[in-house]
Amino acid sequence: MASLAERWADLREIVRLPEVTIDLMLRAAQENEPFYGRMVRQFYGETRARHRKFPLLRHWRYGVALCPLPPTAEEYFASIESAARRNYKKALRLGYTFERLDHNRFLADMKAIHASTDVRQGPMPDRIVHGEVKPCNDPPSRTNVHDYPYFGILKDGKLAAYCGGLVAGEAFLIEQLYGHAAHHADGVVPMLLIDMAGCLRARYPHVKYYVNEMYYGAGETMRRFKRKFGFAPHKVRWELGE
Repeated sequence: MASLAERWADLREIVRLPEVTIDLMLRAAQENEPFYGRMVRQFYGETRARHRKFPLLRHWRYGVALCPLPPTAEEYFASIESAARRNYKKALRLGYTFERLDHNRFLADMKAIHASTDVRQGPMPDRIVHGEVKPCNDPPSRTNVHDYPYFGILKDGKLAAYCGGLVAGEAFLIEQLYGHAAHHADGVVPMLLIDMAGCLRARYPHVKYYVNEMYYGAGETMRRFKRKFGFAPHKVRWELGE
């Protein structure tokens, strides 16, 4: 947990952050299932809400952990830190593979991942560690502009790490990211982050920004992890794109 002094230091730093504008492209959701328009509006509403630690600021405005995606997967791989590339090569060498998931096929594996540790970047809520993983009933997306895909890293048919996130126009927002504690040292989460970037480039051509929650408010270990994969703090102007 960041101290008050650290929070104010972060606040002073934000004036120097690079700024980007991200179009959520709600207009394109008219061609899709109504679920996706609701998801985009819900997220946009979050960006208009006040920050819980700094009430004078809007949430998702300052310190968003964001990576502008290069044009190709190869360029992204070359841009990340060498340690991240070594992690990826280790997972590849050990036989792990990446794929887009059918969420409901892996409910038991997801539950086992959640239960593998009760401390990640701090204590995990009991409802996640010991709760059931509910089936996903999201309607399939009819376009490549909005979606809610799940991706995973597998070995011998078992899930070792997974991620779920919202594709919203120019952004892919990581909303769930978990790795099994027994497989962390094998580089499964780095492999997931790296291969997702390649998949985004191939499947979702409108996505320009890879977003991994917030940078400020996270501990230094998590900040270091984010920087390793190109996620740096930015100021963001969110456009609904009606």
